Amino acid sequence: MSTLSARLRAIPSWQITLGLALLALGFLIAAQLQSETPRVRYTTQERGPLVQTVLTLQTQQEQLKERILALRDQIGSLEQQGQGSAALVRDLNARLDQARLAAGLVALQGPGLVLRLEDSQRPVPPGGAASDYLVSARDVRTVVEELWLAGAEAVAVNAERVTGSTAILDIGNTVLVNSAYLAPPYDVAAIGPPDLYDRLSHSQGFVDFVRARAEAFGISVRFAELPDVAIPAYAGTVNLRYARPLASASPGPAAGASEQPAPASPGTGSARP
Repeated sequence: MSTLSARLRAIPSWQITLGLALLALGFLIAAQLQSETPRVRYTTQERGPLVQTVLTLQTQQEQLKERILALRDQIGSLEQQGQGSAALVRDLNARLDQARLAAGLVALQGPGLVLRLEDSQRPVPPGGAASDYLVSARDVRTVVEELWLAGAEAVAVNAERVTGSTAILDIGNTVLVNSAYLAPPYDVAAIGPPDLYDRLSHSQGFVDFVRARAEAFGISVRFAELPDVAIPAYAGTVNLRYARPLASASPGPAAGASEQPAPASPGTGSARP
């Protein structure tokens, strides 16, 4: 026993310290190896499901990309259709504007002339008719018709637009134009080519009218050529109460009945609004 103690005392202290340090290091290495084994096993076990999840997400992403491309194609197709629809709408609007112009529903202005018709100031001779010395609806209709024939594009009587359905009638001592009662004098305004009055004055119908009314009874017919004449829009109703589109031709006895021609309407002033 004394011999063992003597040997231990004979061992240098640094060797004892080094041996204890190596022992502790070996213990730590063993503990580290023991703890790494479950971690490696865990990582290996979880890799397969993670890879499968990544592949699934990648597949879904590819499907979404294809869906996005398909939707983009649909949007492009719809945009092209929209452009075609917009062009169709523009064409329809242009046609509608032309129809409104033709129907007199749009106010117009341009070069033209104004004819003023006034009652005669001559005394009515014995045995004469007083109505012959007054401007009548027939006089106004004649001037309007002659203006149309001379190339007028728009006509108004005392700011009342004349359209294809305008009636010009005598009502007492006034003239009915559309649904407006007009009193003399009557200003017939027209828009047309620069030589509108030259065309009008060379019309045989207008010359005969002046001779029959102005020279014979003193009806005053004056005119003024203007660089800018304003013609108002038609303000009356455009609804038809009795007229309807003609039915299209179709085989069968019923078609024959529907294709009977309507009676011809008289000239200006015979059709009531």
